[in-house]
Amino acid sequence: MSAPADDDIDSLDHPVDNAPVRRMTHKGLTLEGYSRAAVQTYWRLPELKLGFDLGAQPWSFMATPVWFVSHSHLDHIAALPVYVARRRMMKMAPPTIYLPADSVDGVDRLLRAFQRLDRGRMPANLVGVVPGDEIELSRELVVTTHATAHTIPSLGFIVWERRKKLKPEFNGLTGEQIRDIRLSGVDVSIEIRAPKVAYLGDTSPKGLDEAPDAYRAEILIIEMTFVAPAERPEKIHKFGHMHLDDIIARADRFENDWIVASHFSTRLHSDQIVRIVERKLPDSIRDRVKIWL
Repeated sequence: MSAPADDDIDSLDHPVDNAPVRRMTHKGLTLEGYSRAAVQTYWRLPELKLGFDLGAQPWSFMATPVWFVSHSHLDHIAALPVYVARRRMMKMAPPTIYLPADSVDGVDRLLRAFQRLDRGRMPANLVGVVPGDEIELSRELVVTTHATAHTIPSLGFIVWERRKKLKPEFNGLTGEQIRDIRLSGVDVSIEIRAPKVAYLGDTSPKGLDEAPDAYRAEILIIEMTFVAPAERPEKIHKFGHMHLDDIIARADRFENDWIVASHFSTRLHSDQIVRIVERKLPDSIRDRVKIWL
C-alpha cells in the first residue's frame, strides 16, 4: 500500500477522531478547529491548506502542510512534535511551520529531544517570523504578521487574497493594445488585496487595535477568554487576554462577516458562557459573533 498524498488523509478507510473539531463554512471557505484556554487550540482552513496553532493535532489535520504558530504556550504548540512525527510516519513531505523568531531555537531543541526519545526523525521546516513580515504562499495568497500583546513573544496573522487589476489609465484599450504595452516592459496592472482571515492567537486588546486590517477580514478568529462580569479588565489585560466587554466596547469597529469568539476559560461551563455572551452582545454584532464551543 502506497503512502497517502497530503490531500488524502480524510479519505482513509478508518479515520481517527482523536480530538474535537467543529466545522463551519462561509463563502466556500471552511473553518475547522477547537480552542479552550489552557486546554488546546488548533484551527485550519482546508481549502487554503494552512492552519493556526498546534495545541492538539486531529488526525485529519495531518494533511495540512503549512502552519502558523502564534506563540509557544503549550496549549498552542504541544502537538507540534506529534504532527511532525505523524507526517514522517506517513511518508509525507516535511511541513513548513512559521512561528515567532524568538521561539525557533526552543522548538528546534524540542524536536531534537523527541527525536532522541522516539528514535525517529523529526523533519520540519521551521521559519522564524517577526511583525511586519510577508509570506507569499501562492500567486493568490499572502500572509502578513503583526505583533500581539501576550506574556511571551506572540504574533497574529492575516491571510490576504490578491489579484491583478488593470490600471485605470489603460481602461478602454483593446486586448492587443494592452498586450503591446505589456511587451514593451510597462506594468499594466496593479495588485488588489482583500483580507480573508485574521487570527490573533492570545492577546490583550492592544493586539487587535494595532492590527486595523483584522477588523476588515471576512473571518476574524478572536479570543474571548473571560466573560464573567466580576473579572477585572486590568488583570486580564496584564496577562495578555481579552474580556467580552473588550469586544462590546469595539462593536462599531467590526466590519467582519464572522467574528469567531473562542479560547474561553474553563472556569465557566459552556452553557454559562453562551448565556452570558448572548445576553450582553449588542444587536450590531450579535448575528456575526460565532461562539466556538
